[in-house]
Amino acid sequence: GLFIAMMLSLLFLVLLRFTAGVLFWIFIFGVIGIIGYGIWHCYWEYDHLKGIPGSDLTVYDIGFQTDFKVYLQLRQTWLAFMIILCGVEVIIILMLIFLRNRIRIAIALLKEGSRAIGYIMSTLFYPIVTFLLIAICISYWAVTAVFLATSGEPVYKVMANQTLCKYANLTCDPETFNTTNVTKLCPGAQCTFAFYGGESLYHKYIFIFQLANAFVFLWLVNFAIALGQCTLAGAFASYYWAYRKPADIPLWPLFSSFGRAIRYHTGSLAFGALILAIVQLIRVILEYLDHKLKGTQNSFTRFLLCCLQCCFWCLEKFLKFINRNAYIMIAIYGKNFCTSAKEAFFLLMRNVVRVAVLDKVTDFLLFLGKILVAGGVGVLAFFFFTQRIPVFAQEVPMLNYYWVPLLTVIIGSYLVAHGFFSVYAMCVDTLFLCFCEDLERNDGSTAKPYFMSASLHRILGKKKLSPKKA
Repeated sequence: GLFIAMMLSLLFLVLLRFTAGVLFWIFIFGVIGIIGYGIWHCYWEYDHLKGIPGSDLTVYDIGFQTDFKVYLQLRQTWLAFMIILCGVEVIIILMLIFLRNRIRIAIALLKEGSRAIGYIMSTLFYPIVTFLLIAICISYWAVTAVFLATSGEPVYKVMANQTLCKYANLTCDPETFNTTNVTKLCPGAQCTFAFYGGESLYHKYIFIFQLANAFVFLWLVNFAIALGQCTLAGAFASYYWAYRKPADIPLWPLFSSFGRAIRYHTGSLAFGALILAIVQLIRVILEYLDHKLKGTQNSFTRFLLCCLQCCFWCLEKFLKFINRNAYIMIAIYGKNFCTSAKEAFFLLMRNVVRVAVLDKVTDFLLFLGKILVAGGVGVLAFFFFTQRIPVFAQEVPMLNYYWVPLLTVIIGSYLVAHGFFSVYAMCVDTLFLCFCEDLERNDGSTAKPYFMSASLHRILGKKKLSPKKA
């Protein structure tokens, strides 16, 4: 099932080169059609209720009602629905009219991303490297946490009926417990392990060490993700800045980009990961405090914690966005993290409308791809587990709880698709920043030719010089 999910993901990414525009416009016109039907239905209900007693009452006249069906008997309700849907329809149509060129650019970049992945297929399997690095980080954190948690002396306590035994919950020594009078006075009592503890200064601050371990874990995980993003950005940037594609694409672009990231950009990646890890650690501490204060009745404290959690959640999302684009600029120019983050931020702000359009178009297509892959594999798995295909009838027994492997296959397929499409999203983001840089740095002249694809040239009305003239 997971292998089929991988093949479907590859097929979807290849087909995006030809169907990205079709899928997007089908979705858009489908939404317009559904809203149009909603407007007609609201008008039909509004006209149908004409002359019916009580339908001309207003919402203010009937007041608040727990049964929502009461409001559906009023003409005013359907009139309000119709006005709202008309407003939404007009907004969508106006956005399509005024943003049509930017939507075409977004679709062209999506197709260009599919073409870039076709030339650099090795990038699709880089998430395996990131997965292995994160697995190592998790193993390091888990082993360290276990060693910290068990670094004290083992404490044993008497387990017995507290009402009948006065020694219940008192400390004991398991080696000499059977020779004491406790077993005689409290029949059935046992000396069992309770926890690890100690009275030294080290044991008093063991929680601080666990927090430090968690911080190192977050830092390492963010560094592994940053390394992957910078590596992929470098590979796709080498594709974009190749004037003649694929002739000018460097040999082994992914491995070359990985080597550059390790050799030259480790400090910048670690610094970006450090900033994000600090914010995430603060969020972990806030979650811990919120869990501890759930039983309190202090409304102001809970409100303050809720506000802080919301603010740091937004800050984390913003930092992830900035870091992602900063790593792309680092891969392109090789500058330090702060300079790259500043240049990426202002470059995106100068193209904020294009950023918004590209982000929404990309999110829609990738979400559609994940659903199609997971749903397709799920349907095949359901048929396989329930229908007993004749060819595999002897190998596949009837399952009493077939939903367990079915859910496993569906969730696993979604994760596989997410891994492949995350590479595609990184490709599109990289090509977009390169595209914006191309527009600002070059003018299409002989000295400064454009590097963008022919489709983007046609959309922008630019002319690209031939390689001989350039």
